Amino acid sequence: MILHPSRLALLLMLALPAVAAGRSGIELDHFDPSVRIQDNLFQAVNGKWIKQAEIPADESSWGTFDELYELSQKRVREIVEAAVVHPDSPETRQMAALYQSFMDEALADRLGMAPIKPLLAEIDGITDRKGLTRLLGRLPAQGMEGPLRPYVNVDDNAPSQYVVMVDQHGLGMPDRDYYLKHDASYKSTRASYLNYLEALLRQAGLADPARRAKAVLALETRLAKSQWDGTALRDPHKSHNKFDRAGLTKAAPKFDWAAFLDGAEMSEVQVVDVRTPSYAKVVGQLVASEPLEVWRDYLRLRVLDGTAHLLSKPLAEARFNFHGKALSGMSQMSPRWKRAVSMVNNSLGESVGKQYVAKYFPAEAKARMETLAGNLLKAYQQSLDNVDWLSPDTKAAARDKLSKYRVKVGYPSRWRDYSGLDIRANDLVGNVLRTNRFNYRYKLTFLGKPVDRDEWGMTPQTVNAYYDAPLNEIVFPAAMLQPPFFKADADDAVNYGAIGTIIAHEISHGFDDLGSQYDGDGNMRNWWRPVDRKSFDKLADRLVAQYSRYEALPKHFVNGRLTVGENIADLSGLQIAFKAYQLSLNGKPSATLDGFTGEQRVFIGFGQIWRGKIREQERLRRLTADSHAPDDFRALGPAMNSSAFHQAFNTQPGDGMFKPEADRIRIW
Repeated sequence: MILHPSRLALLLMLALPAVAAGRSGIELDHFDPSVRIQDNLFQAVNGKWIKQAEIPADESSWGTFDELYELSQKRVREIVEAAVVHPDSPETRQMAALYQSFMDEALADRLGMAPIKPLLAEIDGITDRKGLTRLLGRLPAQGMEGPLRPYVNVDDNAPSQYVVMVDQHGLGMPDRDYYLKHDASYKSTRASYLNYLEALLRQAGLADPARRAKAVLALETRLAKSQWDGTALRDPHKSHNKFDRAGLTKAAPKFDWAAFLDGAEMSEVQVVDVRTPSYAKVVGQLVASEPLEVWRDYLRLRVLDGTAHLLSKPLAEARFNFHGKALSGMSQMSPRWKRAVSMVNNSLGESVGKQYVAKYFPAEAKARMETLAGNLLKAYQQSLDNVDWLSPDTKAAARDKLSKYRVKVGYPSRWRDYSGLDIRANDLVGNVLRTNRFNYRYKLTFLGKPVDRDEWGMTPQTVNAYYDAPLNEIVFPAAMLQPPFFKADADDAVNYGAIGTIIAHEISHGFDDLGSQYDGDGNMRNWWRPVDRKSFDKLADRLVAQYSRYEALPKHFVNGRLTVGENIADLSGLQIAFKAYQLSLNGKPSATLDGFTGEQRVFIGFGQIWRGKIREQERLRRLTADSHAPDDFRALGPAMNSSAFHQAFNTQPGDGMFKPEADRIRIW
């Protein structure tokens, strides 16, 4: 139902608290006065901070999201260390034991590689191809990567039920490009990776580690050549392929699916959704053709790499030297308490989350966020009515989809039960392996049951948000409703530019290049008239071209096709949030605070949330494998396409941010 604009404006005004006069929420101390906003929004509002801030030695980047993540970590540390002092419930005893097991570095050093010897013995025991394939299915249940990863997920083709999916996996470097491209940066990383593999094999006491490391790298390179790139994986119609047992054999005839599914504890499963069938076919060929000894070394290295951070200091340092230094540019390993907190979060996330929301997310904060999300959904619906490139039929289907959005805020309505998980204060590796199996088997219990719409994909203390296309829902964990994204004592304009654009961003994912291929009930189907889809694709292609021109590192450009979904969401999120702010004014002129009009403050608030700096190695990693554009371009790209931005700052030809009106892209 579409509310009258004046009624919507009233709701929007009620959603945000009143602000004391003169408190705009703009962080003037971070501005670079030598840069005009008309030339570079990102540098103008963040430039002084960028010049003065230093990335901590144990971080690969530093900015607004990192600062809020650090706050979340410190809060969780307080919760967990309080549990160590007062383990007065089953949940706190689990948290305390898990945290203590990681913090006991002396015990890890004494044990050396002993905790993973049972896993290595399983690998040593492989004597034939069937045994190898069964172990390829079994190891993912314990959190170890193999070339194929089986898991249970919502069925994209039937969103009321679950299905077993098999996804491509198993590379030790972040993406296939690290194996296949010949730029100096990729070559350098490959050399570091080879040294790392050799170091792990040497630590494991295996003879001739250099030769064996090269053989494993060659095997991974063959896998990488056959993996689909991130752009191909964005096509849900091509990357979801359901097969019965006979179809699996036909798709990958040399792969022993029965042995693989048996190892994965899925022997009764008859239908599997294979995301990349051509890759699975190659895996089958390589399982059949490559020497068993090379496969054993590959699996040994996957186990060593997956557990090195839990073992003795030499192994943990070897892992950091590659994953931390070579891949991300960090010079120092994170303090042990941070790594322990991350493990507790990943293992007992909802037990921690229950205490987190009780302490840091009061009921009024949840209600405020729900109101904000609801009002931005209404603003989005009004915007849909004014989209001039959609036919009435497709527009009606889009409104129907939007009306069926489900909004989850803060925390789940039902907390996860971890009582069946065995956690011991003196068994770190065992705790991690048991937790991985516990979570894996928990998901297996979903098979054959209706989809649980109350399940969450993130914990409350997570600094992130998401849209789920098959479930048609937007999810905002509690940790997001905090400065710098939401400031209770700031004026409305800055909050609309910050948390407002984040909410509208997630709403927009339902209408990006991927989400728009699902209808309001989560079914993967084409609800568009052909002419409308063609118009949408043309607009998306223009956005792809814009971002592909951004040079993020010398000779390394943003992948406009890989990032197009996030770029559509950024573009639409900013435009919808600005519209919502205008409606909140109820026809009255905005107040001027700190020398800026309300309209200007929306865009400044937007520019501020992308404040950050990043190490070169990490920037390359994200350019290669991340579906998000770099943060500076996330600030610049959407603003340049916003006519409201150009009007607010009176941009002129020759300004760095100027874009002719005819060239500005508006999708939703």
